[in-house]
Amino acid sequence: MYDNRSQKNYSNNKPSAPVKKPPLDKLTYVKQAESVIRDEIQKDIHNRNNPNKPKLSTSQIRNILTMTNELYNTVRFEKDEKLTDELRSHIQYTKMKIAYNAGRDDIVKDFVKNSCLMQYLDEVGDSRDKLITFCHYAEALVAYHKFYGGDDK
Repeated sequence: MYDNRSQKNYSNNKPSAPVKKPPLDKLTYVKQAESVIRDEIQKDIHNRNNPNKPKLSTSQIRNILTMTNELYNTVRFEKDEKLTDELRSHIQYTKMKIAYNAGRDDIVKDFVKNSCLMQYLDEVGDSRDKLITFCHYAEALVAYHKFYGGDDK
């Protein structure tokens, strides 16, 4: 390496251990999404005394939803229950883009960790059904963020 930036933590935050949650289930993903957003809103309420602390915005979540919608629009027309290698590769590309967005902003990084988006993308494997559930989960995150009055800025 030419430098050692990758070894430093520039965000003033200590690296946190990843949050491990139960796998997504098509019968409970809505409750899981609501729980994540309620926790995010509680953090915002707790940080009201610090007006300089940024909040997670709807547009930041919608950026993630846009990426997952690309996956959903591809998979919904597939008949086979096993995902093609091309679609599995696109899932990996989507995961990388989510990681990039999380790396650019600590608020997004916390949200991605707390919502377990990376974990859930990994759990999709080659299952069409799991991918559809993941996409619906991402949509539910946006819906509940809006429902609970998430920031639009």
